[in-house]
Amino acid sequence: MPANTKYKDSVFSLLFSKPELLRELYGALEGVELPEGTPITINTLKDVLFMDRINDISFEIDGKLIVLLEHQSTVNPNLPLRMLLYIARLYEKTLKGRNIYASKRVPIPFPVFIILYNGKAELPDQMTLKLSDLFEQPGSLLSAEREAMLELTVKVFNINHGKNKEVVERCQTLYQYTPLSTRYKSLRKRPATRP
Repeated sequence: MPANTKYKDSVFSLLFSKPELLRELYGALEGVELPEGTPITINTLKDVLFMDRINDISFEIDGKLIVLLEHQSTVNPNLPLRMLLYIARLYEKTLKGRNIYASKRVPIPFPVFIILYNGKAELPDQMTLKLSDLFEQPGSLLSAEREAMLELTVKVFNINHGKNKEVVERCQTLYQYTPLSTRYKSLRKRPATRP
């Protein structure tokens, strides 16, 4: 029987399925202290299969922030594009019934995009991925060189053992998850033994 390669996604999503744990995790990643009563609303896209993908975890903090958090064992340059598709779908869900064609401003929660990485490739403690890195160069199709008119930035945190120690230690659940994940990876490397 082949190993469940999605084990980390399901364990991670299960571990962080409670608002108080998401509050602690977000506080650790952003280096902020969220008061205990700060409202957290989980809005992960579980009910909708969107382009054959669902996101790991998304939640709103006090209606002011919307956080998309993915747990990955590989980091690829297309992650900002995936986040763009997810956030568009989440905003559509959040704004349901509100008139975006009216002249009145429609406030939307500030987006935060985070990847927690614990794969095999050696990566720095933190790195940034940008949607604009995927854009084709328009060359002479534009009259002048200009900055991208659309940008999305994803912050990547390496949570492998020994990486981002301060962040991992500020979140008890993440602190406990990291060795579990490391242990599982080492067991997967061993050849199967027959009884």
